Amino acid sequence: MEQWITDLINGLPNLALFAIIAVTLYTLGKGADWLVDEAVILSTRWGLGKAVIGATIVSIGTTTPEAAVSVISALQGKPGLALGNAVGSIICDTGLILGLASLMAPLPLNRQLASRLSNVQVGAGILLVLGCFPWTSPAKVFTQGGTLLQPIGWVFVVLLALYIYQSIRWASAAGANPDNVEETDAEEAGAFGTLLKLIGSIAIVVLSAQILIPTVIVIADRIDIPEHIISATLVAFGTSLPELVTAITAVRRGHGELAVGNIIGADILNVLFVAGVSASATPGGLQADGQFFQFLFPAMLFILIVFRCGIFVSGDQLKRPFGVVLVATWLLVTILSYVLSIEMH
Repeated sequence: MEQWITDLINGLPNLALFAIIAVTLYTLGKGADWLVDEAVILSTRWGLGKAVIGATIVSIGTTTPEAAVSVISALQGKPGLALGNAVGSIICDTGLILGLASLMAPLPLNRQLASRLSNVQVGAGILLVLGCFPWTSPAKVFTQGGTLLQPIGWVFVVLLALYIYQSIRWASAAGANPDNVEETDAEEAGAFGTLLKLIGSIAIVVLSAQILIPTVIVIADRIDIPEHIISATLVAFGTSLPELVTAITAVRRGHGELAVGNIIGADILNVLFVAGVSASATPGGLQADGQFFQFLFPAMLFILIVFRCGIFVSGDQLKRPFGVVLVATWLLVTILSYVLSIEMH
């Protein structure tokens, strides 16, 4: 779809491209507003809590484009790109987006539920590394890397269904009732109608991001911004844009639990959904070359463990100082990745 959009906008004049950017920025913001509102109403109707709605339905919606891009990349013979998309999104979501969200305002936590979901989040990251590890030739892990085989992809997809089921069970057991919200709005529409509105809002956010990023890239290319700068900033930023907009909107509207749930869920789904479905669709599996084990996997696990420790020490809120820690961790990982990539070339 992105290639089709790029081909479509390439022939348009600059004035039309700026108009598209303005419109998509507006629809992105409005879609995120609607998404948060409907997610809060749905959590009221189902009595599950905003964190669980964010960690399941909203996360599935916002990670679906990443899954589509990864599956297409794998089928086109670019399995490293498919896996890199999943790992890079985890690093960006946890460090940059959650860090920025907690800098805006302290994020409320259902400590027990957040702790359980975070354990799954770290466990999914470890499972991805173990799934890619070359068990038959471990000495070559840092040179040749390994492969996430197709049968392991099938296992990940099964685990995805179990994760969604277990998240709902945990929420029910914890009595994760949401805070007081607009009961009149919740009463006006049934749960099914609200779910359809939520799916529609997610579609608006995702489609807006899918149109916005290629348009900005075309503009940047026309004004002679170097290609490597574009790929390292706009493209990388674009894959996490739905999560970023959703998190910022949720915090701005006073629903920080939804932001936390969305990021934790997105990380888990990047492993079980994005990597799992991509590996399942590729007979040869997803290749993880030596650089994954040299840097990307350690960086991913490091930032997940930092977040897990943050939940352990934060009590019932993720506070601003911890947001500084998360953003600083993301910056450190990003700078190191560029330094290492320059040294390797």
